[in-house]
Amino acid sequence: MLQVSQLNLPVDHSDADLRQAVLKRLGVKEATFTVKQRAIDARRGHVNFSYTLLVEVADEARVLKALKADTKVVVAPDETYVEVKVSPGANSANSEGRPVIVGTGPCGLFAGLLLARAGLKPILLERGKPAGDRARDVTGFWRRGWDFNPESNVQYGEGGAGTFSDGKLYTQIRDREHRIPWLLREMVAAGAPEDILIKARPHIGTDRLIKVVRHVREEIISLGGEVRFNARVSDVVVEKGAMRAVILADGSVIEGSPIVFAIGHSSRDTFSMLHARGIPFEPKPFSVGVRIEHPQRLVDQMLYGKWAGHERLGSAPYKFVAHCETERSAYSFCMCPGGLVVAATSEPGTVVTNGMSSYARAEANANAGFMVEVGPQDYGQAHDLAGIEFQRQIERRAFEVGGKNYHAPAQLLGDFLAGRASTSQGSVKPSYEPGVLWTDLREVLPESVIATLKEAVPRINKSLPGFDLEDAVLTAAETRSSAPVRIPRDPTTYECVSLKNFYPAGEGAGYAGGIISAAADGMRIAEAILRAR
Repeated sequence: MLQVSQLNLPVDHSDADLRQAVLKRLGVKEATFTVKQRAIDARRGHVNFSYTLLVEVADEARVLKALKADTKVVVAPDETYVEVKVSPGANSANSEGRPVIVGTGPCGLFAGLLLARAGLKPILLERGKPAGDRARDVTGFWRRGWDFNPESNVQYGEGGAGTFSDGKLYTQIRDREHRIPWLLREMVAAGAPEDILIKARPHIGTDRLIKVVRHVREEIISLGGEVRFNARVSDVVVEKGAMRAVILADGSVIEGSPIVFAIGHSSRDTFSMLHARGIPFEPKPFSVGVRIEHPQRLVDQMLYGKWAGHERLGSAPYKFVAHCETERSAYSFCMCPGGLVVAATSEPGTVVTNGMSSYARAEANANAGFMVEVGPQDYGQAHDLAGIEFQRQIERRAFEVGGKNYHAPAQLLGDFLAGRASTSQGSVKPSYEPGVLWTDLREVLPESVIATLKEAVPRINKSLPGFDLEDAVLTAAETRSSAPVRIPRDPTTYECVSLKNFYPAGEGAGYAGGIISAAADGMRIAEAILRAR
């Protein structure tokens, strides 16, 4: 099997055009092929599809010899994911020997799936509700005036924070073990659209992700595992240098061997509890900023020019970074084409924003986090959890400035650059619900963040003409880009460096940043547990 990469074709090419291009590249008359990956290349003012293909030819050695100068034609690499096996009898789990996983985001779910398939019958504990019930609570809060539920929201509940996002399924992590192709195939088997297997930047959307999450949960249960909802861990039992059990808010004690914490980046009360129990934490940088909204049709024109709106291309995404004289950088985070800005807090009396798209990406606006990195030097305090308090301070100011009713403070980009408060919307209707209050975001964000965002706009506009649209909407505050802490773990066993039987995992532990990287870290933890059996 050969792999042919960077085979470029125009947007309106036919299947026959693709076949002819493959034959021409290889210099053969017959070949069979499948698409491994298809990317949209919108650089240098042109829009093309760039293909990577797996091709079978009659005389592979001859073709390779004739094309030895073409580095884009190689023998296809073996990308098989090798599952870790446990020895016979090692997987006979009893009540004391069953793994306990705290959290049912992608990290916890895929760790649980691997352990369940190995026969270990894991117990998964989720402080929130099942995905369907959770979605009703979230949309009720956004659109129907329901009270905010601190245990069932965009951050807490089955599926984790990624359930209410664009559902991006790509990452920049190294994947020498080929976990990512395996994950994508598992998601398709669980109900995700098949095109995630070939798109260079696949996404699933909130509407499809809920189905996938439910399917994974049902398989874990069918294999003897348990998934318990409304099961918040309030304490842990530590004895003789090892974590032995977790204690739920209702007083239940659940012993586990081992215990995995896959709690996500926003479980602040759990961070505090673990810290009080002597678990080591390290402060780490994260980012804060705003959600910026433009009309999607403008973004399509920025990226695709005359091809804007073509059905093969869909809604255009963008990505940028601007290095500023403030000695900080502003960058795009979790860009959501054809999406919504959503209320994403997890604590009463705070306002947090995030972005979300359905699979169709069909909403009128595009939005992205417009972010600036902050670090321990900005927190004003030196203790391990100072970054959490820094987040809270911004979120509480956003709540107060927004009117103390979970409306978000917002400002037009033109007013933001001019240093004046906004009083009404312009041509871009903000999508955030429950609603926005027009104001001056200098009342919400640190001065260093404001200065960097202002300086970045004209720099970004050079590569994305139209980005500086005066009526673009800035909605604050975006603070949950990643966890502001890391729990150190052994690089070989993945256990906590100072506590046996305790595996910190995923975004909340500081080892992931998105659906796929979190799921892959869950797999990594499960593999380590299985190897130790």
